[in-house]
Amino acid sequence: MSAPAPRPLPPGTRLRPLRAADVGEVARLEAELFGGEAWSADLLAHELARSDGAGADRRYVVVEEGPDDDGQILGYAGLWYGDGRGDADLLTIATVPRARRRGLAAAMLGELIGLARAAGCRAVLLEVRVSNDAARALYTRHGFTAAGQRRRYYTAPVEDALIMRLPLDECRRERGRGPSHLSDGGITK
Repeated sequence: MSAPAPRPLPPGTRLRPLRAADVGEVARLEAELFGGEAWSADLLAHELARSDGAGADRRYVVVEEGPDDDGQILGYAGLWYGDGRGDADLLTIATVPRARRRGLAAAMLGELIGLARAAGCRAVLLEVRVSNDAARALYTRHGFTAAGQRRRYYTAPVEDALIMRLPLDECRRERGRGPSHLSDGGITK
């Protein structure tokens, strides 16, 4: 199954790389959206530092609302792609409740899948709560299939994780696409 054709973002929104100035807002959203499993501002800053420079092995993006750099963050996502010779991992993806069902998560996911493909990764893996039907449906629409389960993976509350996998070699043959070019110069620096 191939990933759906990318939809344009809603008017007034844009996809761009996560920046150091965003870490405080993303940490606030993490606490709001993920409670006891939220990443701290320190962890987010550490992750962001690993997304730049010669040894970069991951990328984080945000969707923001507004015409300039002072817009409100509506969603964020991150991907670890390593050296591109193995499988990539979707590290996080989240959209604020008021902005859901507008294609923002699909746009971020599509961007990161394109990055993994361009890096040469064989597949993208992710974990999702077994009860998160909306996220599972999003991943399925993008071609992910169940690959296993991790018992008691989540702790707040305790729940199993479904492991899902998207093989990129098949997607590469079907779609032949790499990442898009973001509005402020792309996701690579």
